[in-house]
Amino acid sequence: MAQQTFLQRLFNNKPVEQKNSNMMGYFGVGTEEAKTYKYADLAKEGYLKNAIVYRCVNEISKGASAVPFVLKSGDQIIEQHPLIDLLMRPNPLQSYSEFFNSLFGYVLLSGNAYILKVGSEMGSPKELHQLRPDRINIKGSGKAIPEKYEYMVNGRVNQTYMIDQENGFSELKHIKLWNPLDDYYGLSPMSAAAVEVDQFNMASKHNVNLLQNGARPSGAVIFKPQDDAGFAVNLTESQRQQLLTDMNNRFSGAGNAGRPMLLEGDFDWKEMGLSPKDMDFANLKHMSATDIALCFGVPSQLVGVPDAQTYANVAEARLALYEETIIPHLRKMASDLNEWLVPMFDDRLTLEFDIDNIPALSERLKRTYENVTSAVREGIMTRNEARQEIGLEPIEGADDLYISANLFPISDGEVEKPINPVNEEDLEDYDDEETDKAIAQMLQEEKALSDINTTPTNSMAEEAARGLQWRKKYNRGGTTVGVARANQLMNKENLSVDTVLRMYSFFSRHEVDKQGQGFSQGEKGYPSAGRIAWALWGGDAGFSWSTKVRNQIEKEREGKAEADALKVGDMVSWDSSGGRARGKITKIVREGKLPVPETDFTLNATEDNPAALIRVYQGGEPSDVIVGHRFSTLRKV
Repeated sequence: MAQQTFLQRLFNNKPVEQKNSNMMGYFGVGTEEAKTYKYADLAKEGYLKNAIVYRCVNEISKGASAVPFVLKSGDQIIEQHPLIDLLMRPNPLQSYSEFFNSLFGYVLLSGNAYILKVGSEMGSPKELHQLRPDRINIKGSGKAIPEKYEYMVNGRVNQTYMIDQENGFSELKHIKLWNPLDDYYGLSPMSAAAVEVDQFNMASKHNVNLLQNGARPSGAVIFKPQDDAGFAVNLTESQRQQLLTDMNNRFSGAGNAGRPMLLEGDFDWKEMGLSPKDMDFANLKHMSATDIALCFGVPSQLVGVPDAQTYANVAEARLALYEETIIPHLRKMASDLNEWLVPMFDDRLTLEFDIDNIPALSERLKRTYENVTSAVREGIMTRNEARQEIGLEPIEGADDLYISANLFPISDGEVEKPINPVNEEDLEDYDDEETDKAIAQMLQEEKALSDINTTPTNSMAEEAARGLQWRKKYNRGGTTVGVARANQLMNKENLSVDTVLRMYSFFSRHEVDKQGQGFSQGEKGYPSAGRIAWALWGGDAGFSWSTKVRNQIEKEREGKAEADALKVGDMVSWDSSGGRARGKITKIVREGKLPVPETDFTLNATEDNPAALIRVYQGGEPSDVIVGHRFSTLRKV
């Protein structure tokens, strides 16, 4: 029997029939064979034997699994949560990266992936495991929502997972790619590239065997038998058939390419076959590789196709890979997890992949920021138009066009001159001796405070914009310093420690101004000069925010001073998903990397924030669990 191709095995183990171009028959639609899952052929012939498929799958799966995730409650990022702990270590055998690498691999190879929650009948799971797609049989009986998933081992049902017929929920989550020909099973990109996979594999095998056998092309065997009198005679039918059978067995097929012949008697050889150049197998492989990469959504430059210059360079090609393939896969995966996994913990939470931190996109984002910033400064684009371009929400008072470095609004085609400060004595507010001393101390520690978020809020930006509008309209309130601060807040710049502390100092001294006439809406003289100055600095939202950040700075400073005194043998505590945990320091690294035993985690230790290995204490007694923490997260007991 002739060797079957990948294509034949994939689709019902039958040769493709071209009769009447019946593509429905090709895929077995409407038949039980349509649901026959041939994952083994997809994996073996595609991933294991085809370099292009292997590269495509790894480019996507490894790229996707390297993108971090964030957990949000509304717009607030959650730093610590049991769901985060679960995803960082889904099960004892896999880390976050390993889990999602294999998960995306299953999706790409088979069009299907299955996640099983373990450890809790009701509520949040303790572990997440993946099940091989070829071991899952979906039972549906023609219903829109299938009845159950069957986990098969050696042809027998090992476990059954029922599906809620009202909401489709199950302990087993099925992640799949769209399949136009099946209600339950996803479609692998390799199914669309099956012909190209066969072409590439057979061309590669032919070339290898041809080289192994002397790189000789095919030809014809000529047989001219004669009788004793010298007259030509013909072979009998049985002789002819026997000769053909012997030659087919010895010389036909890709595995026998170029195999030499031993000719005797009246046999002769005449070369007839095409040369490897004529067959152009190299070009055939390149064409097949391009088509395979196309099906997966991977630029052919990244899989080694020569002269594939669709993009200017590899960086542009990799950027296209993320934007057109990996990010859509990530968004679909996030949608599936938000629909199935996240509600088990809290339906108010949202899981997102942090695509803004993808290195391949950084250059594009940088160029976009530079372009919109230039457009705003030149009066071509409003700030809200710029915000929309970079994916931010609009803010009040940011719909005017501005020009010049000071960003003065354009009105009636004329550029207004800057307004002089109403009271230059207000500048003395910023020469506060106590504040300056505190700032000087903080600046020495600013490296250690780099994790504190000093980005102004939307409410602060809106209040600052309101203050600038009032100042322009009423020609009073604030100083040049206040105007500069308002522009910082509107642009939501990351403020320095110096600026935050000065904001807190301003609000603390000027809170008394809120008692003055015209500060509150409805009073005569509203908005007063004090109310306008208050708005320029961010208003009540700015006061609350600067107070909060100042307290964080003080807390970090106190914590750092305490952490500097930690040593091996000290008992410490830290925040964990189960509450406040305790343990004893067993090792400290103040510069370099600190591997955590029994895990894939490595902590980066610095002089400003050393790292420690800690033996966890449970019920007052030491356990076998060793964890790693940076000093900044620890408190001495």
